[in-house]
Amino acid sequence: MSLSHDPLWPRAGDWPAAHTVPGSLDAAVIGIPTHLTSLSATRAGETPAAVRDAVRRYSPVFVIDGRPHDVSTLTVADGGDVIAPDGHGEDAATRAVAELAARAGLVIAIGGDNAATVPVARGAAATGLITLDAHHDLRDGVSNGSPVRRLLEDGSGLDGSRTVQIGIADFANSSAYLHRALDLGITVITRDDVRRRGAHDVMAEALEIAGAGDGRVHLDIDVDVCDRSVAPACPASVPGGLQAWELRALVRQAGADRRVVGADIVEVDASADAPDGRTVRLAALCVLELLAGRTA
Repeated sequence: MSLSHDPLWPRAGDWPAAHTVPGSLDAAVIGIPTHLTSLSATRAGETPAAVRDAVRRYSPVFVIDGRPHDVSTLTVADGGDVIAPDGHGEDAATRAVAELAARAGLVIAIGGDNAATVPVARGAAATGLITLDAHHDLRDGVSNGSPVRRLLEDGSGLDGSRTVQIGIADFANSSAYLHRALDLGITVITRDDVRRRGAHDVMAEALEIAGAGDGRVHLDIDVDVCDRSVAPACPASVPGGLQAWELRALVRQAGADRRVVGADIVEVDASADAPDGRTVRLAALCVLELLAGRTA
């Protein structure tokens, strides 16, 4: 990708390697290219590199009340990609995230499919979970459809009473999994609830539930929560999902809360994107929105 150069228009991204930056970090980025257990055919393992490239299409500057703010004022480093994080590689991915979490206030993982949520939440030592997802992800077995169930069952400290699922879609789930969510004590906020109440109110409630008692919150950003028109590279996105601006608003608000210590951006298959790369670009903007929350 050839990009123009303008000294008065700096580009986001190009973060130094984490091992070259001493001391603490405001945030760290890491690639977790899970894809082998996906329920849909996917090449999501190729997505971290595509998202990193897409971040550079954007400026680090955003505006609040007419005043510029700059995410490049944060100390951000890149931990690279975990090689083969599926299956037996999941433990290595967990350790890699934990090493970054020991130094960084926020670890941002770029997937990969939703299986990445398990090692990232574990590595961040999360005690609360918020998912932005059209699906409950409570299936049996090990797949990109099971991360929430696995996290609630593995004894790592997460439980349903501090889990909130935002954006659950109609005609994309089953009664069995909805009842499983409710039986586990999960707070379920549907897509229609988001539209009726507004993104700010919904995220405020989610943060109070997941972050109760000054907990450590993990944010799972499954981009298939969005409408298929803005997320065609998500195998399970449906028409009528959230709009891109709604997702970005939810993500920035979560990033501003210091109880959020980990986030993953998943379920984007860069190889299946529209010619204009709109899904990958939205994923890249989610990285920047998390950083904007930390900056504002």
